[in-house]
Amino acid sequence: MIKVGIIGATGYTGAELVRILIRHKKVKILWYGSRSYVDQEFASIYRNFFQIVEDRCFDDQLDRLVEQVDVLFTATPQGYCSTLLTHEILKKIKVIDLSADYRITDVATYEQWYKLTHGNPELITEAVYGLTEVNREQIKEARLIANPGCYTTCSILSLYPLVKEGFIDGKTLIIDAKSGTSGAGRAASVDTLYCEVNENFKAYAVATHRHTPEIEEQLSKAYGEAITVSFTPHLVPMNRGIVTTSYATLTHHEGITADTIRELYHTFYQDSPFIRILPPGKLPETRWVKGSNYIDIGFVIDARTNRIIVVAALDNIMKGAAGQAVQNMNLMYGFDEAEGLDLIPMFP
Repeated sequence: MIKVGIIGATGYTGAELVRILIRHKKVKILWYGSRSYVDQEFASIYRNFFQIVEDRCFDDQLDRLVEQVDVLFTATPQGYCSTLLTHEILKKIKVIDLSADYRITDVATYEQWYKLTHGNPELITEAVYGLTEVNREQIKEARLIANPGCYTTCSILSLYPLVKEGFIDGKTLIIDAKSGTSGAGRAASVDTLYCEVNENFKAYAVATHRHTPEIEEQLSKAYGEAITVSFTPHLVPMNRGIVTTSYATLTHHEGITADTIRELYHTFYQDSPFIRILPPGKLPETRWVKGSNYIDIGFVIDARTNRIIVVAALDNIMKGAAGQAVQNMNLMYGFDEAEGLDLIPMFP
């Protein structure tokens, strides 16, 4: 059994990690870390775990933690994990970081967008970007995973085959994204109060959202040259879910049809159990992925404008965070990639 620790276990993502891992056949959670609820029963914070989890929460005592676990999930605010990790710690345990601290390879870019000073830039070069379906082989050998963001996962996976194979002009890419309020986390904030969110729909962080450089960096690697993306997120009054609608100009490859593109997606993701390419005439909806690790992808070719419109949907706490983190852990330890993640989307 792999021994697991979670720092930030009482946030939405941390609690989702618990929900997945307590039914995982190969692991045991030994450490429920939470600075806000030290010595409180985990199930008193999330009563859905009543009579399921009996453990109490511990503080972030990393010196004790590294002696007790094999792998550590850090579901913490940006900037925190970079101040914790060292090469010495990574000699003892593997780490899957769900913050943005190791996602962006250029330190200056990270510090510009996150308005933080990175605590340990030396480790950035070692971290493997944990987009499972793209970096599967590197993840298997990694000891530090930079787990991608939720908007980023939805955007990149839905566009990657088109960008990689040059089917679209990467310099024309516009991504319009919508997310449920759980993406803002559990901490109290005026902007996510019920009266502020209910019966409302708004764009936010226009041209400044911090997932933008992450999307650009990964798609640029696939494209072979720099891509600049127009990315606009919106807040939707629902708990879970992300939809991205992406627009790009098709390149003039002779013979590109909807069937050609659909075959491209199926070929690229043929060994990826959590990516579902929808049939013609169907487009993704958040209700059909809620509570699961699936990402649904569909597209429409607009012949009038020579553009392709790609729509994708995922659960931001699952495939956009905790689910993908467990998927990466499975690869790191040689488990079945889908172990613990075979959750059918819940509806209604």
